[in-house]
Amino acid sequence: MGSLRLHVWSITGTAVAFLLSLWINQEVFTHTSFVRGVNWIYLPSGVRLLGTLLVGVDGFFGLLIAGLLVDFLYWFPHDPVRAIAGAVLGSLAPYVVYRLALEYYDLRASLTNLTPKRLLIMAIAYSVANPLFHHVWFALTGTTKDWFESFFSMFVGDLAGALIMLYAMKGILALLPKQASGSRTTGGMFLVRAALDSAYNNQVR
Repeated sequence: MGSLRLHVWSITGTAVAFLLSLWINQEVFTHTSFVRGVNWIYLPSGVRLLGTLLVGVDGFFGLLIAGLLVDFLYWFPHDPVRAIAGAVLGSLAPYVVYRLALEYYDLRASLTNLTPKRLLIMAIAYSVANPLFHHVWFALTGTTKDWFESFFSMFVGDLAGALIMLYAMKGILALLPKQASGSRTTGGMFLVRAALDSAYNNQVR
């Protein structure tokens, strides 16, 4: 039951974080839209990457649920096929990057072997994978004309949003206690803080 509760909280937390980041993005960067749903700065991309890095497949499901809600209720209420495709592809891209990191970097659950170079590579890889998946689907359905401009704007938006969120998370984690307490939650956050702190500061070899 404890394990099930943890999965539920991981999925719910990821979904809520994504929805919150999307709301902030719409409020702060509403004038940076290239087309509807594509921004030159897209903060939710950082949540997608962090969510999958921190909680793996739970992050994928959290992102998928949030993506379906947003697509059906806001972005594409009259186009269910586009709504489903957008939610699936947007959730799949960071998870594929996460799985590749597990395979090629032997990424640990505590992220203790996540170096700055690897973190940047994964941010770039996600920023390529997400627009690539979307534009392959666009090409198959014939729903985009300015392929290069659209791809480039999505890449820039995803990369900028991912880097902003990663360094914002770095700042938040810096405010946490330097040592873990006896609390399981605090101890878990300490491990994440310590691992990401090591990565940002290039202390991991």
